[in-house]
Amino acid sequence: MPTGLTTRPAQVWGGVRLVPLTRDEPITGLRLHARVHGDEIGVVQLDRRRHYVSYIPHGFVATWGDDRPVAAYGTQLTKGSQPPAHGMGLRFHRRMAKRVGRDRLRFLPLHLAVEGYLSLHFGGPTVVWEEWSQRAVRRGLSPRVEEAYTGADVQGLADALKHFEIHPDQCGVLVYVADTPAAAFVVPHPDDYRALHTTLLQDMYGELVHRHATLATPVPPFDVRLPDDITSLADLRAAAAREQAEWSRFHDRTMADGLLAEPHTVRHTYRLGDYTLSRFLPAFGLKQENHIGELITARDGRLAYLKTFRLSESQVRRGHLLTTLAAHDWHLPTAASALGITDAQLGLRLDAAGFGALLREDVLARYRAG
Repeated sequence: MPTGLTTRPAQVWGGVRLVPLTRDEPITGLRLHARVHGDEIGVVQLDRRRHYVSYIPHGFVATWGDDRPVAAYGTQLTKGSQPPAHGMGLRFHRRMAKRVGRDRLRFLPLHLAVEGYLSLHFGGPTVVWEEWSQRAVRRGLSPRVEEAYTGADVQGLADALKHFEIHPDQCGVLVYVADTPAAAFVVPHPDDYRALHTTLLQDMYGELVHRHATLATPVPPFDVRLPDDITSLADLRAAAAREQAEWSRFHDRTMADGLLAEPHTVRHTYRLGDYTLSRFLPAFGLKQENHIGELITARDGRLAYLKTFRLSESQVRRGHLLTTLAAHDWHLPTAASALGITDAQLGLRLDAAGFGALLREDVLARYRAG
């Protein structure tokens, strides 16, 4: 568990398990507030040629450099004005993270991380080998498309968030669906968490999490069995403390091992005084947990903010293929050799992953013919 955060006993609702995270000392020099964007489709201009299009119901505003208490307002979807009959409304954002004042930064939660995954080797082949199509050379991977679900579509999550108790010092939560890690959310201050608790319903969740929630059966609670030799309140208090510590050790070493693993690649995107906003990508290990996400860290190394998104198996395969190709200068035979397969097998894997258009049609036809 990151320094300064403590795991508290989990709360279970059906197939959803929420594990509260509390802080020994809240971070007061950085605060997070919600910003409502409404129910319009959001378009973010990344540069002159690239745009990111998604449903963006809310954003966060980070304020730093002031130790005074600040009230944070909750995030919710509002109807607003009805869109025209012939189309839908669009909201344009200049960047994923934009400074909106001397000590305020507006950023789009999780979209910063997802854009990092979508832009993975977005330019396509760096060397024009004969197997690649003209489209791959000229346009790279444009457009890249991935699907996600809102938290409101994750069965049981809304009820869990509504009924579960929020600890007085709670600054985060780990979400499990069918006892598989789904997401992590950490903020600097308990007041921020209480205000942003329900924004988990507007966050994005992957296909794997949605499927697990739909098919999940109720998960068992971790029952506590106290010894029979308790004779006083002091004995009871000591036994409860031991059980809580044992739960924390069990959770951190087993259940959260993949969720809180060290990221493979971290890219710093913005400096906020003594804090740094970054996004990270995993190593794209096959048949393993892989999480993308974003975080804000303090100069002293403390984790102030964290939000993660679990990739599905197909998304992991796409990331694995792209990183392998890029590591071998997009030379198909060399990449295939590194994977222990033939050129044709790699070509067919690319096609199955949705990257068939990168290959010349005659080359792909030859691979399919065997």
